[in-house]
Amino acid sequence: MAPQGLASRYGWASALLVLLLTLTGCGMKPEDYANTTPALDLEAYFTGDVRAWGLFQDRFGKVRRQFTVDIRGYVEDGELVLEEDFVYLDGEEDRRVWRLRRLDEHTYEGRAADVDGVAVGKLYGQAFNFRYVLNLPIGTRVVKVNFDDWMFMHEDGVLVNRAVMSKFGIRLGEVTLFFQKQDREPEPA
Repeated sequence: MAPQGLASRYGWASALLVLLLTLTGCGMKPEDYANTTPALDLEAYFTGDVRAWGLFQDRFGKVRRQFTVDIRGYVEDGELVLEEDFVYLDGEEDRRVWRLRRLDEHTYEGRAADVDGVAVGKLYGQAFNFRYVLNLPIGTRVVKVNFDDWMFMHEDGVLVNRAVMSKFGIRLGEVTLFFQKQDREPEPA
């Protein structure tokens, strides 16, 4: 049934609600991945040196920035510390230091200097979902944007990350990253 048909039959408010539910769906939940493998062990994966390659696409899909990230991870005072050094294709450099604390079998909280409040993470099977508000500098001002960050572990040791960035529920863009541990044992010849 076309949206116009819905509107005349149920009224505009009902049609709008149905349309919004159809467009947004129920969404993914970390629990949906409870029995997936290979299981992601955040502490084991990120302890040591990890490199990531990524890009930012605006809401229209246009690639706006590309970058690499070198991450040094270690456990300190019961927290997983991730020192992230970003290098953008245009030469700009940036740094973020995350401190992640495991609260229970599935739940993490995280803090970083440019994160507003506390990030909340859920880990089930091969998937980690991390939600937070980032203070993003744009020109001379700082804008608070929401991140819905998903990581998925793969058999070959590659961790795939897709984060949706939004403001007031409006999608602003996506960040896609591919992580690979750098301190692996050499493969047999």
